[in-house]
Amino acid sequence: MIPGVDYFATHKHSEEWAPDGRTALMTFWRRPLHAMTDAFTAADFRINVISEPFPAPGARELSPISSWTSRRGAFVCFLFFVVQAD
Repeated sequence: MIPGVDYFATHKHSEEWAPDGRTALMTFWRRPLHAMTDAFTAADFRINVISEPFPAPGARELSPISSWTSRRGAFVCFLFFVVQAD
């Protein structure tokens, strides 16, 4: 959780990353978990799996540590959803 940011609010956040010397604008949408799961169920999908994978072995050696965290210090991670249409 980021201090001063309302967990329940949905908002867009962009920042520039340059992990390999080339700059790319990364855009993220922060929203609470219930907003994502509610969207799937409202579209008549059933959630089979929610996964938050760890980095691949050896990945940290291939990429500098700065690319593993955002400028705000949060660990960069993703949630993956496996859904099934009912």
